[in-house]
Amino acid sequence: MHTGGYASIACEGMGFLDRFIRPDPEQRAAFERAAADVDRELAANIELSAMFDQTHHGVIFENAQFVRHTAVLRVSAPEAFALLDAVYAGIPATESAMERRGPAATLKPEDRALIEAWEGDVRDAQVRLRAALAAPPPSVWSLVLARLRGGK
Repeated sequence: MHTGGYASIACEGMGFLDRFIRPDPEQRAAFERAAADVDRELAANIELSAMFDQTHHGVIFENAQFVRHTAVLRVSAPEAFALLDAVYAGIPATESAMERRGPAATLKPEDRALIEAWEGDVRDAQVRLRAALAAPPPSVWSLVLARLRGGK
């Protein structure tokens, strides 16, 4: 009985297609870990910001998890990464705005606006990160089109 032919070619080709279609489980696990760590860090920064609103004492925001997981997030969630990168790049300016206080711990309107805009960006980044994590894997067709356009 002949076992070669199209069946064996199809089976050999499936290894290639599997790598092309299915995401790497280790990469997915790394992304899930990164997203959870950064999501917790963003939640902590929102809490610190709320403490500032109550006490008017400057705070120092957390950024270690984002720094730790930058490479994974850049590859696994490029749309969310752009906003996350901007949020974390805005930390020094936001902390400085919190430190600049006038009489009776008042803030200049432009500092208050900067802080509030940053808080909104943090919440938006958190939503986008969660959406990227919950998104279904890309379809075969979208992967083929992205590959033809020069993407990965």
